[in-house]
Amino acid sequence: MIKTLYKNIIALFISAVFSFAVTAQDEVIDRIIGVVGDQIILQSDIENQYLQFKAEGYRGNEGKIKCSIFEDQLAQKLLLNQAKVDSVEITESQVEMELNRRLQAFINQIGSEQQLEDYYKKSILEIKEDFRDLIRDQLLTEEMQRTIAGEITVTPSEVRKFYKRTPKDSLPLINSQIEIRQIVKIPPFSEEAKLEVREKLLNLRKRIINGESFSTLAVLYSEDKGTAIKGGELGYTNKADLVIEFANTAFSLKKGVVSTIVETEFGYHLIKLIDRRNDQVNVRHILMKPKTSPVAKMQAKSFLDSLSLIIRTDSITFKNAARGYSDDPDSRLSGGILINPRTGDTKFEMDQLDKGMYNVVKDMKIGKISDPFEAIDEKGNLVYKIVSVISRSKPHTANLVSDYKILQELTKQSKQQEFFSNWINDKQKNTYIRIVDDYQTCTFSNKGWLDK
Repeated sequence: MIKTLYKNIIALFISAVFSFAVTAQDEVIDRIIGVVGDQIILQSDIENQYLQFKAEGYRGNEGKIKCSIFEDQLAQKLLLNQAKVDSVEITESQVEMELNRRLQAFINQIGSEQQLEDYYKKSILEIKEDFRDLIRDQLLTEEMQRTIAGEITVTPSEVRKFYKRTPKDSLPLINSQIEIRQIVKIPPFSEEAKLEVREKLLNLRKRIINGESFSTLAVLYSEDKGTAIKGGELGYTNKADLVIEFANTAFSLKKGVVSTIVETEFGYHLIKLIDRRNDQVNVRHILMKPKTSPVAKMQAKSFLDSLSLIIRTDSITFKNAARGYSDDPDSRLSGGILINPRTGDTKFEMDQLDKGMYNVVKDMKIGKISDPFEAIDEKGNLVYKIVSVISRSKPHTANLVSDYKILQELTKQSKQQEFFSNWINDKQKNTYIRIVDDYQTCTFSNKGWLDK
C-alpha cells in the first residue's frame, strides 16, 4: 500500500506534514523509537503520518501501516545519516528558496497568505521556522540520493517491459489532465512610477546611512514578503542562485555597506552585505516595485481583447500569436504551452493549477479562448493573460500512448528501488541501528533492519 521507493517516501512525508497541521492531533507522550547513526525517529513522526494517511482515506491494519511508515523513516534516516557522514552540504539559500516555493504553492492553492496563516494559526514567519529543519533534511536526503543513483536511466524497451509485466490493476489511475496555452501581456511601468519608487528607496537609504536599522525598514517597506519578515535577510547564497544584477552588486559590497539602487526583473533593491563566507554571501535587501497605472492595465487588457478577436477569426493561430506577442519568455517559444513545474510535462491535474487559472479553465471547451484576466507571475509582477485549452483527458489507467512519461518515470523508480535496496543492505552492516522492542515485531521488507 505504501511505496518503498525512498525518493517518493520523502516527498510524501514532506507534503503530508505541510498539508496536515501538526496541531490537528491529540497531544501524545513522545519517545524515541528508533536510531540510525546519529538520527532519531520519534513516536510522533509515525503517529503524524498515520493520521495523515487516515485523513487521505487509507484503510488497513493499523499495526502494519505503522510498521511500513516506520521502515520508510528508517530508510530516510539512513540516507540522511550518510549525507552527513559524506559531508553533503545544502546552502541556506537553497533552504530558503525551497521554503518560499512551497509556501507560495500553498498560498496559491489556499487563496491568500492570510488564509494560510489562519489555517495553521501561525504567522508566515512561524510557519517557515517550523518547517526549516524539515526542508533542510529533505534537501540533504535528495542530494544524497542524486549522489547514490543520479545516473540511473531507462531505455524505451525497459519501459515497455515494465508496462507489460505490471498487472493492469497495479498501473496508476491517471486523473483528468489539461494542457493549456497562454499569451501574457505585462503592463509597462510609467517613468513616473519608476521615479517614485527610486525616490522612496533613496530616502530609505539616507535614513539607513543616518543610523536607522536596515532590518526594521525592510520589515516595514520591503515588498519581498518571503524575506521582509526576516529583516530582508536572504541567508548564505551562491552567486549562481541570484539574478545577475543583484549578484554582481551583492558580491562587490563590503561588509556593512548599503548599495545604491539595483534594478532587476523583480523590481528595485537596496542591498546590504551582512557577511561573506567562502563563495557565498549573506545579505539583506529591500525590494520595491513600481505601481502599474490603471491606463497601463486597460491597455494590456485591450491589446489581448483585440488579439483574441483576430485569433477567433482565424487570421492567426493562438500558437503563432503567442510566439509573436506574448511577454512570457518561458512559454513564448513553445507557442504559449505551459509547463508543469512539478513534472516537467505539459499536462496539469486541475488541483495543480493556481486558483485564478483554475477558475478560468475549469469549464472551458477545447480550442476556446478566455477573456483577458489578471494574474501574478512567478516574479510577483501583475500581468494579464488569455488562455486556450489544448486538451482535456478523462480519468484512465496509464498506457504507453498517452502516459509514456509517467510510465518512464515509474520504470526508473523501479530500477532505483532495486538499486537503493542493495545500497541499504550494504550500509546497514556498518551503521548503528537501534529499534525499540515493540517495533521489533514488524515484518520489514528489508530484513537487515532487525539483524543489528
